[in-house]
Parts: sequence; C-alpha cells; structure tokens
Amino acid sequence: MSLTGANTPQAKGRIERANQTLQDRLVKELRLRGISDMETANAFLPEFQEDFNRRFAVTPRSTHNAHRPLLKVDNLDLILTHQETRTLSKNLTVQFKNIVYQIQSKRPGYALRNAKVTVCENAKGEVTILYNNKPLSYTLYHKPSRQAEVVDSKTLDRQLKIPTLPAPNHPWRRYGHRINGKPIQEAPPHGAD
Repeated sequence: MSLTGANTPQAKGRIERANQTLQDRLVKELRLRGISDMETANAFLPEFQEDFNRRFAVTPRSTHNAHRPLLKVDNLDLILTHQETRTLSKNLTVQFKNIVYQIQSKRPGYALRNAKVTVCENAKGEVTILYNNKPLSYTLYHKPSRQAEVVDSKTLDRQLKIPTLPAPNHPWRRYGHRINGKPIQEAPPHGAD
C-alpha cells in the first residue's frame, strides 16, 4: 500500500476511509473465499494487497524520501515519553502525578525559581526532569508527618483504643456478657491497668 502523509483534514479523511475499507473489505473477501484460519489468510494477503493497490493507489507527486537520519543529539529514550511542562516552585519542587520532586542543583536556588521544566515519563514509569533539554537531578520530597492531631473527646477512647466498660450496675452484667473473652467486671480506676 502507498504511504500518504496526513497533513490536511482531507488527507486524514482519506486515511480513515482506507482503514475502513481495509477493515470492511478484507473481512468480506476472506468470507467470500471461505478463509477462516490464520495461515490461509496470511497466504492470501499479498494477493489482496496487490489488487487493493492496483485499484486505489495514487502516485505521489514527488519521489523524494523525506526521512532523515537520527542526529547524535536526538535521544529516542526521551523523545518517546509522555511529556508535560511544569513550573518549579520557590523551593525548587515540582509535582507530577501526586508525587513531589525536589530538584538538586549546585547553582544558587534562586536561579531556577519559577523555571519551566519538562517532566518526561517513559513506559516503565521512570521520570526524567529536563531544564533547557538537560536532565536535572532530583529526590522525592516527603512531607513531614504531623506530630500531633487534635481529637475530640467523643472519639478519644477509640483513638487510644481504650475499651469502654459498662457501669457496675449496668444490666449487661446480669447476663454474663464478655469483653475479649473475659467476663465484664467493675471498671478499673482511671489510669490503672
């Protein structure tokens, strides 16, 4: 099949029509010929392709090969990544997919403040951060954990995992209820174990 660059909406339409033709016509041709296994279908493809090209191929205006060799500065490992532009914060951090990256730099911190960087993630999930097309070293930034949390008095026992015992005259005591396999006894004095 001939290669047609899709630089215009019309060309994109031609490609979509060609794909639809292939998906539709090829299946019908296979049915008409009674082909239902992979080996026979693969053997039939050259014949189908020759007929398809004879009927639908268009001669290109130019025979010039527009492909160019890969330059030494081109890095396919970075080109073939998911890339997003981010802005560094004042403390040289950038967030990507709920992870905060702390940039490590030998230059003064103010030099990179508010700089535009490109975060590249490859198929393996490895992240590279580029500034002016050069990788920056980074560490993962971990927020410090909170030292203390305010807990209201209603949930204090649950937070401290203190079992609440019923009062000495509670009706449960008459029916032999147990806590952790032990019969309910009088509540110990507060602070005693």
